[in-house]
Amino acid sequence: MKNIIKTLIVMLTSISLFGSANAGELTVNGTAKATYNILSGKTNTGKGLGITNELNFTAAGELDNGYTWSYSMELDPDAVSSGTNGTAENDDSKLTMTAPWGTVGVFISEGGLDVEDAGSQSVYARPTDSGDPSNGTGDNYTIDAYNNVQYHMPADMLPFGIVGKIAYAPDLDADKNSGNAKGNTIGESASSLGRSATEIQVKAAPIDGLAIGASYFEFDGAGAAGTTNAADPMSGAYYATYASGPFGIGYSKAYKQPLNTAAITSTTQVDYYEQTNYSVAYAASDDLSISYEVEEDTRFLNNAGTSVDQESTSIQVAYTMGGMTLAVAHGNYENIGWTEGEEQDQTLFAVTMAF
Repeated sequence: MKNIIKTLIVMLTSISLFGSANAGELTVNGTAKATYNILSGKTNTGKGLGITNELNFTAAGELDNGYTWSYSMELDPDAVSSGTNGTAENDDSKLTMTAPWGTVGVFISEGGLDVEDAGSQSVYARPTDSGDPSNGTGDNYTIDAYNNVQYHMPADMLPFGIVGKIAYAPDLDADKNSGNAKGNTIGESASSLGRSATEIQVKAAPIDGLAIGASYFEFDGAGAAGTTNAADPMSGAYYATYASGPFGIGYSKAYKQPLNTAAITSTTQVDYYEQTNYSVAYAASDDLSISYEVEEDTRFLNNAGTSVDQESTSIQVAYTMGGMTLAVAHGNYENIGWTEGEEQDQTLFAVTMAF
């Protein structure tokens, strides 16, 4: 693993030797989305109006030797590291180079490889990714939480559409750095997740309509220096989707192990998380689609196997007219925040313009 990481870094630092770049082209695209979110249930938080206006600036070009490069930078009003929510900030950025031997790149808070949600067939958004009231879900660790470098295999290198990707965060730095920026000092303590992180993803398409894949994430140097943890933080997932005619189905399973510096003795201490997602979609026409998805998130509290479940379900309808999409989603959320009996319903209306 260490040799792979060293090779990746050398490839990135020597990429200027491959040839001079021709002038690239700059484009701007994004979405303008207006939503009306209605929550009701045991804890009624009211009705919310909102507008999402993400902008993605992209540039691409080609070197004299045929290698291609790509750059993108997103502005997102919700990406608040300082100031007031609603002020657009640099959310994610990346610079990649593609050659016959694959793609290498630098990713700033970008490039997640986790496949925990890759099986979703929802026509608007996953139940827990649509402004829902749930919180505390045991989502997997993912490399796009940190600044990282990556290597992607070319799509035609292996049979059955097998493609592998590897990402390495040399330090757990999440700042949206500009060029020549120095990294932050990463403190070591009993609660620190580590000094670096690695994520691997493999996907394949062995037969028509079928897609499968898996991912794995681990930290290096978790906990206090010189100590041995009872459980190091890590996560992994696998998924499968199948499409036939107007129908699509998806399934995924994810596991997350939090850092436990010592053996679990408390009945309230989290041992690990397990998430199961399954969904189905139906394209009634070229413009109208319907989906149903269930997300079951289980938190195991101690080594005796005591668990608490959160379940999120959503039925969604989306209608597309050119660059406009109208969507309606109705969701139900049980045991919100891992509290037994805490339940809410959600009805969401959305209008999305793509440009």
